[in-house]
Amino acid sequence: MSQPAAAALDLVRDHTIYSCVIGSRAFGLATEGSDTDRRGVFVAPTPLFWRFEKPPTHVEGPAAEQFAWELERFCELALRANPNVLECLHSSLVEHLDDRGRELRSLRGAFLSRQAHTTFVRYALGQRRRLDTDVRVHGAPRWKHAMHLLRLLTSCRDLLRTGALTIEVGDERERLLAVKRGEVSWASVESWMARLTAEADDAVTRSPLPPEPDHARVADFLFRVRRTSALP
Repeated sequence: MSQPAAAALDLVRDHTIYSCVIGSRAFGLATEGSDTDRRGVFVAPTPLFWRFEKPPTHVEGPAAEQFAWELERFCELALRANPNVLECLHSSLVEHLDDRGRELRSLRGAFLSRQAHTTFVRYALGQRRRLDTDVRVHGAPRWKHAMHLLRLLTSCRDLLRTGALTIEVGDERERLLAVKRGEVSWASVESWMARLTAEADDAVTRSPLPPEPDHARVADFLFRVRRTSALP
């Protein structure tokens, strides 16, 4: 392993403030053989930013299916309502949490806004195009991906309706797993997706969420973390 790669993994090992399990296990969709996807946030020591070569914005590893963001990058993505990052912040399967991670979790509401409608739906459209390509080329979609797209659209609709992001599928588990097994026709899945998209479009106009996230609260948190790290 090269020295830069080893140094990046050391950041994850030594400076992680928050880590959790995400994916099927966090969504309530795990079955036998499901992977355990881990995500986390690390804080690169402030003096590392005083060099020409800056610390990485993200790191893969050290374990399989593990990925971590540097705090600033994580906050940037969360403020843009990136679905993967917001879901990480709302996982109930927390594996590591220090005081800074605990404060980050307490800021979950500051990241939420009506911008989620745009980012979630845009992400869903990209995934839908891939599914349509699979149907044209292979005659059927990748059913697992179809299941997760339905879950994402449901999560988006409910977030816009309630102002709270819930990533666990609850009572929808068996219905979604039937899609994963290919037991639901593609036409029915298409109709389901169209309905969820329309419901999300309708919900955004009456959403209790603010138009914009609370940039000031997040910026204050990041500044304090950086300042504390810079002190002897």
